[in-house]
Amino acid sequence: MRLSKFLLATLREAPSDAETQSHKLMIRAGMIRRIAAGIYNFLPTGLRVFKKVENIIREEMNNTGALEVMMPFVTPSDLWIKSGRWDIYGKELLRFKDRADREFCLGPTHEEVVTDLVDREIKSYKNLPLTIYQIQPKFRDEIRPRFGVMRAREFVMKDAYSFDIDEPSAEISYQKMFDAYKRIFERCSLNFKAVEADSGNIGGSVSHEFMVLTDTGEDVIMTCDKCDFAANLKSTPVVFDEQYQIDRKDYLPLDLVATPSLVSVSEVSEFLKTTFRNVVKTMIVSTNQGFEAALIRGDHELSITKYKRFRELDTVELATADQIKKLNTIKGFSGPIDLDIKIYADNAIRPMINFVTGANQLDKHCMNVNFGRDFNINDFGDLREAQPGDKCQCPEEGVLTTTRGIEVGHVFKLGRKYSDSMSAKFVDKNGKEKSFFMGCYGIGVGRVIAAAIEQNNDDNGIKLPLSIAPFEVVVIPTDLKNNDVVKFSEQIYHFLLDSKFDVAIDDRDETPGVKFKDAELLGIPWHVVVGPKSLAKDVVELKNRLTGASEEIKKNDYTKIEETINETS
Repeated sequence: MRLSKFLLATLREAPSDAETQSHKLMIRAGMIRRIAAGIYNFLPTGLRVFKKVENIIREEMNNTGALEVMMPFVTPSDLWIKSGRWDIYGKELLRFKDRADREFCLGPTHEEVVTDLVDREIKSYKNLPLTIYQIQPKFRDEIRPRFGVMRAREFVMKDAYSFDIDEPSAEISYQKMFDAYKRIFERCSLNFKAVEADSGNIGGSVSHEFMVLTDTGEDVIMTCDKCDFAANLKSTPVVFDEQYQIDRKDYLPLDLVATPSLVSVSEVSEFLKTTFRNVVKTMIVSTNQGFEAALIRGDHELSITKYKRFRELDTVELATADQIKKLNTIKGFSGPIDLDIKIYADNAIRPMINFVTGANQLDKHCMNVNFGRDFNINDFGDLREAQPGDKCQCPEEGVLTTTRGIEVGHVFKLGRKYSDSMSAKFVDKNGKEKSFFMGCYGIGVGRVIAAAIEQNNDDNGIKLPLSIAPFEVVVIPTDLKNNDVVKFSEQIYHFLLDSKFDVAIDDRDETPGVKFKDAELLGIPWHVVVGPKSLAKDVVELKNRLTGASEEIKKNDYTKIEETINETS
């Protein structure tokens, strides 16, 4: 590729609204351009990286025996109604009507479509197991798209779906995809970890996220210092010490106190001269079964994911101020006393007595509150987010610590969730109809690129591995007016082309400084620099962008360039 003919849209400065390093560098390197909130154009440089990641994914999927298909981006509502997700998926599902007033949506995922497809085409156990996949755009109407392509509204995902005759067979398919994902991310040179995760809107019994480890990741991962446990913060179980005693003789009289304009736990605890641990937050949530209250200790945070799982609910959201007002309470001052909805409490509330809660009155709190005497709790459960220092469930009683990561892949054991709801069946060897056992497996292609850049950059730009860099090698002639420089640059360029390298030559009429800066910014791993001074010594310079090392190679020894790149990469 001649860069004089290439759209090399590099920028020296990133726009002010670019947040993460990957977002800034992808814009500066001319990989992407924003067209609307969470929607991006991929320019030639970005698309080259995109295609390389896509090809790695496709090769590994094909190696597992998975078959590639293409399903429609626009999907009809009747399939979603059949699965039961049309009403519960949420506002991320972008719905619209066609000219005949029929309802459709832009596919955020394709469980419904693929279940319908396989139900129509596969009738016998003899055609199973089957795994099919696609690499295709998706749309999720994120409430706050951010971080460039890392959390975009429109994105490209590889989504695969396995169909098996029973659970043991489905486990084999799941493990096969799990292993393929590890190979994909290893080939992209990512430092990653597979962690236990919540299945969210996709559903199913078990799922794992593949997290690229980086300090700038938006997800928090909990790991154990004694065992291999790793899980997303949202779903990490908290060990509760059951050994406690409550003596009702220690109950103090309930006391209503004025707390003018004091809403936060820190403000209330300081004013009442108590600790965060002695304050109980009453979190009003809106669910598909109505409004409920979750009680959380003042120094803890409610996990919506855990609450949803604990209550076996389809949807759970924090209630709005207007919704809370209709329950005869006030946001910031809600409390469990006389609250006419079901109340569930985190396990940490069990041993508490004489605690502080909101009073359901403006600028008022209650002190010396006790459950059983002042209000009743419907049930206790593990409802809070884990924290560093919490105990792990392992026999070694390890301690949980945190790291951050970027989710680049997610695998799910769906079981019969969709095949049952959509009546997708096959005939087994005994002639009986049975529902398919399913799994689904997603990778965000753009997220892989962003995550790779988050892990591989420096002050000069991107440092991508050879496998996914926009070009593997760039030949940089520093003086286009010097015939020898041009001649040897062209010879090296054509030799590398013939040797099957993905190579560019920077034949632009630019200064050497501009060419060097662009080569580093783009993250091209190898730079062959040809200049008058080096040619005078009968050498060219070979620079390794990833390590910073450079060496001089005899100008006619082209094979030495090839050998060095192959040996080091």
